[in-house]
Amino acid sequence: MSAADSAALLVVDVQKGFDDAGYWGPRNNPEAEANIGRLLEHWRASQGPVVFIRHDSTEERSPLRPGQDGNDFKDVITGEPDVLITKHTNSCFYGEPDLHGWLQERNVSQLFICGITTNHCCETTARMGGNLGYDVRFVLDATHTFDRGDLNADQLSHATATNLHGEFATVMTTHEAILA
Repeated sequence: MSAADSAALLVVDVQKGFDDAGYWGPRNNPEAEANIGRLLEHWRASQGPVVFIRHDSTEERSPLRPGQDGNDFKDVITGEPDVLITKHTNSCFYGEPDLHGWLQERNVSQLFICGITTNHCCETTARMGGNLGYDVRFVLDATHTFDRGDLNADQLSHATATNLHGEFATVMTTHEAILA
């Protein structure tokens, strides 16, 4: 990938508050952060646009509320993004500034999505991106999620990949994304 390519890396909600296992429960994919770091390093080397997204929760007990350490990005998120989108919902397309407008102004047509959580903010953003006409690449091993109800995090991740692939996105690995 070169700077002339119209692909952006969306790094979704990689925040310290997701390390609170007491709040979120068991997670999957312990390699997610390392893979996110690899993607970020690759994107910076190739000078492609990098978008950081931060969830500023409005829920009173959420570890992702502004003003708390949990709202900060994890240490793997280094350097400055081309743009920082802040949001209160599960879609990165409903944040400030307007992600779709920012991408359109730069003629970005392809999105590579990584971050937290696989089946919430990452999946919702992939679905919306696909519906808006972007060529979405969902980097599954650069995401993680948490057990929910009677499904464990790996099952939820698999369901997300199954739901997205071929309709809203192309599901791929970090290695495949770096080679794309």
